Amino acid sequence: MARRTTSSSTGGSPGPRNRTPQPLPRRRRTFGDFVKAFGAFVALLALLVGVPGALVTVGWPLPHGTPSLDWLQQEITVGTFIHVLTVIVWLAWAQFTACVLVEMKAALSGVGLPNRVPGAGASQLLARQLVAALLLVGAAAASFTPGLSQLGQSPEVNRHGSVAAAQQTPGTLFDQQREQAAAGAAAVAEQAADAAAQAASQADGGSSARHGDTKYYRIQPPEGRHHDSLWEIAQRHLGDGRRYKEIYELNKDRTQPDGSKLSEASLIRPGWIMEMPGDAHGGELVEMPEAKPGIPEQVQQQIHDYAKTGDHQQAGGQRGATSRQGEQGDRDTAHFRVPQQRAGGDQGQDSDRASSGETAPDTRDGRSEPSASEESGSSFGLPEALLGAPLLAAGLLGALGRRRRQALWQSALGAVGGRRGMEPPVPTGAAQDAQDALLVGADPEGVRLLDLSLRGLAAALAAESRPLPTVYAAWLGGNGDLHLQLAQPAGKPPTPWQLGQDQTFWMLARADAERYEEVDTAAPYPGLVSLGTMDDSRLLLNLEAVPGIVSLSGSAADRAGVFASVAAELATNGWSDRMTITLVGFGEDLTPLAPNRLRHLDDIEALVETMEAETRQRRGALGAAGHDSVLTGRTGPAQHTRWAPHLVLLAAEPSPVDALKLAELAADAGRLGIGYLVGTESGELPGAAWEMEVTREGKLLAPLLGLELDAQMLPVAQQRAVVELFVEADPEGGPDGPTDSPPFLVDISEQGRPAVYARLVGPYEIIGLETPEGERSPLLHEALALLLLHREGVHPRVLSSALWPRGVTDDVRDALVERLRGWLGDDPDGTPRLGSDATGRLTLAKSVVSDLDVLRSLYHEATQGKGVDSRVVRGRLLTDALVLVRGPLLADRPEGRYGWLTHEIIDAQLPLLVADIGLALSAFHLEKDRAEKAIEALNASMNSAPADERLWNELLRATHATGDEDKVKRLAADLVSRSGARGLPPRTEALLDELLPAWRSGTAAVG
Repeated sequence: MARRTTSSSTGGSPGPRNRTPQPLPRRRRTFGDFVKAFGAFVALLALLVGVPGALVTVGWPLPHGTPSLDWLQQEITVGTFIHVLTVIVWLAWAQFTACVLVEMKAALSGVGLPNRVPGAGASQLLARQLVAALLLVGAAAASFTPGLSQLGQSPEVNRHGSVAAAQQTPGTLFDQQREQAAAGAAAVAEQAADAAAQAASQADGGSSARHGDTKYYRIQPPEGRHHDSLWEIAQRHLGDGRRYKEIYELNKDRTQPDGSKLSEASLIRPGWIMEMPGDAHGGELVEMPEAKPGIPEQVQQQIHDYAKTGDHQQAGGQRGATSRQGEQGDRDTAHFRVPQQRAGGDQGQDSDRASSGETAPDTRDGRSEPSASEESGSSFGLPEALLGAPLLAAGLLGALGRRRRQALWQSALGAVGGRRGMEPPVPTGAAQDAQDALLVGADPEGVRLLDLSLRGLAAALAAESRPLPTVYAAWLGGNGDLHLQLAQPAGKPPTPWQLGQDQTFWMLARADAERYEEVDTAAPYPGLVSLGTMDDSRLLLNLEAVPGIVSLSGSAADRAGVFASVAAELATNGWSDRMTITLVGFGEDLTPLAPNRLRHLDDIEALVETMEAETRQRRGALGAAGHDSVLTGRTGPAQHTRWAPHLVLLAAEPSPVDALKLAELAADAGRLGIGYLVGTESGELPGAAWEMEVTREGKLLAPLLGLELDAQMLPVAQQRAVVELFVEADPEGGPDGPTDSPPFLVDISEQGRPAVYARLVGPYEIIGLETPEGERSPLLHEALALLLLHREGVHPRVLSSALWPRGVTDDVRDALVERLRGWLGDDPDGTPRLGSDATGRLTLAKSVVSDLDVLRSLYHEATQGKGVDSRVVRGRLLTDALVLVRGPLLADRPEGRYGWLTHEIIDAQLPLLVADIGLALSAFHLEKDRAEKAIEALNASMNSAPADERLWNELLRATHATGDEDKVKRLAADLVSRSGARGLPPRTEALLDELLPAWRSGTAAVG
């Protein structure tokens, strides 16, 4: 997108953006405006003057002397009761009068949100409405709070009132020069409008414009908070607001009367001239170049001069005729703009593709585009909602891996019902498709770089004693660059950050982000969450920074998809430390994703009660700490213990009363680190600062913010499938948790010799196959390793995503699969050793075996098969299993390859399996008092599982069984030195206390 132009007729640089709204030029008021103003005046007069006048007639209610004890013991009469009521009415009148004075001062001085009068919720609201109506005929009402200045206006106008809170949104207001320019152009604009109306009336009277006459429109000055925009101009004069791009293309980069140019559809100024498409209609248009009576000569000359600059734009205007991308004009609200993408972005390809001669086309978000068959939902298809959400998928995949590892460890330690399972349940059906989609769509590297970049920025600013800027949104470009959209200019960013397309954008190139290292600082913007994509860029909205409520309208199903996506990403993202996410009206089944983050409330009443208490607590905590916002608190001494965000997702539309309560709570939410996303059926929510709509076509529209995104959603079917994955991985989920039975049992007899044998536990070796050609050998070896670790089958898209993380075309993937099939060959019966199951997933024949399969089968047979009834067989099987362990998995894998292993839990399974084998073999030897053999088996296991506490404890018992106390002391000293500052685990300490009571002093002496 073109760089934002800020030049003016004087050529001077624009002044700083002003946080305080300025009075705007007035336009003509209707008779209804005066009627409402007169009604408000009468009501105020009655309340402010009439009420005290009536109270005076009642008489003075308080006693004239000092009350005595006898006075308190007197009988309560009707007069006493009337006096008490009179005192209450006097107090209510005084409070209302104070509210009127506060609201009047705020309106006349332009201070934005007025101060709150203690305990005057409804009273201050009434005063605000009356003062707003009274001042509706003047410009002073422009500084009132969201939605209230639109009292009594038509529904069309009310659609714009909800963004009035943007008057207090830094970085989005007109600067002083623009306000002065607007005021100077107001009179000329009104004359142009009158002339246009006169021209239209003459045309209606029988005169028609000549064919080929060009039509023009002059941008109107703002009225109150309403600013003209290309969207509304297109809506009025072309019948469709989405045709704003046609107007933009006709007028882009043409010099306006004030010397500046239109460089963004969102940035137009009063007094500018817009050439209109030929089918434009309406009384405000001016047909030129033929002179029209009633138009000032100066305006005619400006239009003539402007028309001469437009010849080169005619073709461009036709190109925009089919555009339907929704943007809104520059209003007094935060306007999001897609940042410029740097030319020559990183389009590097994997080294293996270069060496093998296989190339992949450019992809979006570093991922290959789905083929037509995949989009149509064929057997190769996967849930597109997860494929197209790389950050969400990465968060879910990471959280799922942590959950499965937790289940393995708890099962191994006997913490859950005595189960000792090694294999997590294999998902099937929709859950399996969801898992594959997560593997394909996830972008963990993008999440890592985003987290490093944001924390690095916070650390750099703290080092310079600079506060964190308020960030409304982040854009992730297709080339990996990160753009932060600030609420207001914050100066020059710290290196390596750079200024973006204007002062409100900070940009970090992907190459610079990759050089960041981990820093010990709190996550600065944990409230960022993906909403969708626009022009190859992904938008993340900072929910906790919004100055008020964000409303979301649309059908219930579409809203539910957006809410579920937002909740899931916030609960599992990798750029946050701690947060609370409160779900109301939906999401009770989402809590398994992150039980420590997600909280479900039953109704809005409970939400209001909770948020009132938290808002008070946060205000008090910020004041006590001396911080003006959570951003300054996050970079202070208490950064790791406080100021975590609280994000409220309310899917059910609140009642008008509840909506006003939420709006009042949200007025100061951005400073407190609290964000509100609220659903609405009607599209109009009182007090909403930013309004969004999700359409049935999957678009997320926010015309007032200039957005039309491809919405990121998590439909109900995919939501249930993802939750099923987490529930099945829950170690406390019941008997369906991890089991001892491996997914693939091997015939370990002499007759079970495999045709192809791969050694994965240690250096990678393959027996039974010829070494493929040098160029293709790394890819084929990696593909075979992936298939061997997933005997249940691998989706072709998962395979291609694992081998080519930046994406690859289907024909390249299919060619590799065919080469792999040819390399593996056929079984003697002619069956290919690489086949496909009913779902299209690639599977290996039973004749292709790995040492990991043999290791699992030997341990299973020793503990649950023939070894249960025969001690000799058990010892032989366990010894054979331990001999297979030659080191960590794929010990010699080349750097830059096998990145998909980070998504697997085999790195946790294999050490646990080796430890279980060592423990079982140690117990086998200790049964016959062969302590030295037991120690040998345990030491062999520790080569692959050095951190397993069970092995160390069993080694202590075996060493103690030798009767050599010095060995026990040396082993205890070794354990203490290995434990470091954290100290020994409680179980190990208790065992040492039992076996070596004086170990604490003894280990110090040995050390």
